[in-house]
Order: sequence, then structure tokens, then C-alpha cells
Amino acid sequence: MSKRKLPALLEDNSETRRPSRIRKMAAQPETTTIELTPREAQLKGLLLDAADYVNSSQPAGEPVILRWAGGWVRDRLLGIESHDIDTAINVMTGEAFASKICELCEKPEIVEKHNIASDDIGNLHKIAKNPDKSKHLETTTIKLFGFDVDFVNLRKETYSEDSRNPQMEFGTAEEDALRRDATVNALFYNLNSGKVEDFTSGLRDMKAKLIRTPLEPFQTFMDDPLRVLRLVRFASRLEFTIDPAAEQVMGNAKVLDALKLKISRERVGVEVEKMLKGKDPRRSLQYINELGLYHTILTDPTTPDMPLPDVSRWESVYECLGHLLENHAPGSISKVLVHVDEAPYYAWALSALVPWENVGEPVHTRKGKQPPPFISMAAREGIKAPNKLCDLVTAAHRNRKEILALKTAVVQKATYINERDRFGMAIRQWEAKGGYWRLQVLFSLLVESMQRWEVGAASHGQYLTHAYVVSRIDPPIAHNIEFLGEWQVFLDHLQELDVLGAPSLKRIIDGTQLASALGVKPGKWMAGALDVCIAWQLRNPGVTDPAGAVEEVNGRRKELGIPSP
Repeated sequence: MSKRKLPALLEDNSETRRPSRIRKMAAQPETTTIELTPREAQLKGLLLDAADYVNSSQPAGEPVILRWAGGWVRDRLLGIESHDIDTAINVMTGEAFASKICELCEKPEIVEKHNIASDDIGNLHKIAKNPDKSKHLETTTIKLFGFDVDFVNLRKETYSEDSRNPQMEFGTAEEDALRRDATVNALFYNLNSGKVEDFTSGLRDMKAKLIRTPLEPFQTFMDDPLRVLRLVRFASRLEFTIDPAAEQVMGNAKVLDALKLKISRERVGVEVEKMLKGKDPRRSLQYINELGLYHTILTDPTTPDMPLPDVSRWESVYECLGHLLENHAPGSISKVLVHVDEAPYYAWALSALVPWENVGEPVHTRKGKQPPPFISMAAREGIKAPNKLCDLVTAAHRNRKEILALKTAVVQKATYINERDRFGMAIRQWEAKGGYWRLQVLFSLLVESMQRWEVGAASHGQYLTHAYVVSRIDPPIAHNIEFLGEWQVFLDHLQELDVLGAPSLKRIIDGTQLASALGVKPGKWMAGALDVCIAWQLRNPGVTDPAGAVEEVNGRRKELGIPSP
């Protein structure tokens, strides 16, 4: 995605000159079909029999027509398997139709016809309306043949000026398609005809790899500003581009104000989390940056006087992280620091928050507990980050100066860099204060990258290391090699000291044993004394007799506040 300067559109009189919301459709919309898997075909057959069962009980009524909608259609057209299927019904609610399925599946002849095993039909679950979670209508879910199948009626929506929660009523398939966030999510697979129905030119946009709104973009986003984030997420996940007409208004001041006013921070957080756990988090952050969304998303809207971070060099951060994560070689920076399942998500979340690191901390009035740093507030209140992530962010902020000081000492070959206990105890302290000490180190690297990483100086897939002959390459690339080389030297040194596992170092003596050896009762002195023992262990790797550790503690009784025996 090339960086572009977006024009300022839609001035104060934009509403009076708003273009028609309805896009003109071709007389004969393009269509196609989908080759179903055996299990999908089995599910389709059961649902069509359920529709016939309903129709036979009300012969005078409008017949039931079933459509699979949205994400399943999109993904199957892209060749992606999907086990979540939304089923749209034209003349009855999802709960009513799902109840008929359960009723039908009790008939022995249906069980035999569709080869239904005992575990093929799950329980019916009604999911209540929850606008904060983007559930504007009650849906009913059943596990069928291994698929999570949601049932809901076709509907149309109308919005008020101050809410993203629409008024819902039964609608046609076209009205249901037009209310969706993107044309590629507005396709239907009609179970009765076996054809894909396209009311919004979604098939054409799929071929063009384009994310486009079914209706006019400005009013689409004003109706539901969450669609701004959803378009970013889908464009990143599918590796599509966003329609320029939509891009031009996604960062519009009125749209951003509506995003703050109408959307709960929980829902913003859900979308951001999906982006950062998705296929291409770097691309998501790039969209947020280029579309001018940062100060609307990553902020605390309940604190109006909260300062704004400088994001002018934020691109360096997410580009640097993306570059690091491309290298999976043993001992590489990403292999050492991003080494557990949840670490990639946390790493991208930290990269998103890096601009806040230079804002500092709120003024402490000395009354009560010290307020959290602004970066932690942006995480906790801006995107409602989980507690583990918030604790990590706070610890990474608090420990960054010490981490940077130790890295600098190693790079500059300070006299104390072989003091194993100095590094091991620091790592244990980082881990104890916020967990994920390796990600705290990565955060320090990323904060430094905002000033030192040269954007565009590494080609896609090329990993920079200090092993390059720096004098023979372009200065920007050499600059990046030098920067990452310093951190690689630091991590290599920690590996040589064998302190990467310091937080899990097993004590050779516990508190009860230490108190007994000193001839005193346990007390407040215990924590400091046990730290002395751990430091002694780090200086004496492999020694299993705790006598030396006890002797050192005994020699420091006064300093540690240990009473006389």
C-alpha cells in the first residue's frame, strides 16, 4: 500500500450536497456458484428439508427461502474454508426456524435420510441482542455437522443521529445486502437456486480485490462508524485495497467524532485485537496511520485534556517489527523475544502504543496512588486491553531505562558486563513486575526504533544483521544493520551468560530452611535475604550446596535487617 496524502473532503455543507446513497446496479448482476464440500452439501440438504417442512405447514404463506450470507460466501469464493455459516431467512425469525430444524431432526426418517449421527446436531443457543458487541438482532445458533450455524431473518436498518444501534425490521435480500459494511461481505448463496446472489457488485469487487461500501461511504460511516475499523481489518486480512472514495472520508473529522461518540471502547478494542491477531497486523497499523485514525483509536476519550503523541515516525516502529518477525533463525531477535503463542499479538500491541512512550506520565499530586502512565491509560481505556497486556505495558514503560542502560553497557563493553548476577537479577525483577520480560526488552527496542530505524531501507523478505559488510551497502541499510546489531549483541550476551531462564531459576534454599540455618523466625527480612541467595546462585552456577549462600546472608545480617539469634 503506497503512502498517500488524503484530501480534505466534506466541509460543513457536506450533508446538503450528499450524493445518492444507492449505487446504480447493472440490469443483470453478475452471478456464480460455489462447489460445496460433502459436509456443506449435507447441511444444505437438511436445511432445505426444514424449509419444505415449514412450507407444508403454511401452504398459503410466502415460501421460506434460505441464503448463506456474508463471510462464508466471501471466504469460499476465495478458496478459504469456513466453519461459521450465517443463514438468512426471508419470512421468519432465526429462533423460529431453528426450532423447526430441531423438531424435524427428531423424525427417524430424517435422521436416516441425512445420515445424522448422534453428535451432528448440537443444542440450540439463543444469542440476545447486544449492540455493544455488534449484535443488533437476536440470533440463534446450532452446531450442525461440525459447522457453527447462525440463523437470523433478512433485515433492513435505519439509524438515528446519535447512535450506531439501528432500528431493525424484516427486509428483502437486497435491503439486507445494502446494510452491510462492504460489498464483499454482502454476497448471498441461495440454497434454493444454488447460485450466488450479488446485489452490490461484490463479485466485481472480489475480482478487483477492492473493499468498498455498498452505499455512499460518508453516510455509511456516519450510520455506523465501527465500519471504518472493519474495513481496515478486512482489507488487511484479505490483502485487498480500500476504495479511494471510502478512504477519502474514513479520516474525516465528522466521522472520527462519530467514532468517539457512538462506539464503545470495548468494541473498538475487539476490532483492534482482531487486526493485531490477524494475517497482516503491519498493514492494519499502516492503514490506521495513513488514514489519520491513531488519535481516535489509541486514546482515552474520557480524558479530554490527555496529550496527543507524535506519530510522525511511528511507521518506523511497525516496519521494524514486521522486519524482525520475518526472521525465524535460531538466536535471532524475534526468536529470542517473541517465543510464546500470545507473544506476536502482544508485540504488535506494544508497537501500536510506542508513540505514547514519549508523552511521559500524568502529574502526581502526591495524594493517593500514583496515576498510571499515559501509555497504560491508552491501552486500558482506549482499546480496553486485557489486564495482562496492561500490566506488560506498564512494566515495559517502567523498566525501559534500565533495559536500555544494560544494552548500552554490553555494546560499549563496560567492565561489569560479565557479572551474571547483575543481569540475571534484573531479568527476574522485570519478570516479577509485569511478566513477559522478553517483550519488555522488545518494547525498548521498538521505542528506540522510532528514532533510529530508516523506513524503506530493507527490502521485503531481506533480514538485516550485523554480519553484513556495512561499508559496502547503502547508508540507510547500514544504519539499520548497526541498530539491530546492537540489540543482537545484547541478546547474544544474555545467552552467553545463560540468564535467559533466570526467572525460572529454582532456589537451592527456601525461606523456612534459611530461617532455620540463621537461627531466627521468618520475618520481613526474608524477601531481601532470598534475593541475596538467588544472586549468589547466579554467581555460582551448578553449585547445589546452599552453605555459601547462607554464609553471605549471615555476613549481611545488619544490612538485611535480620535479628540476632
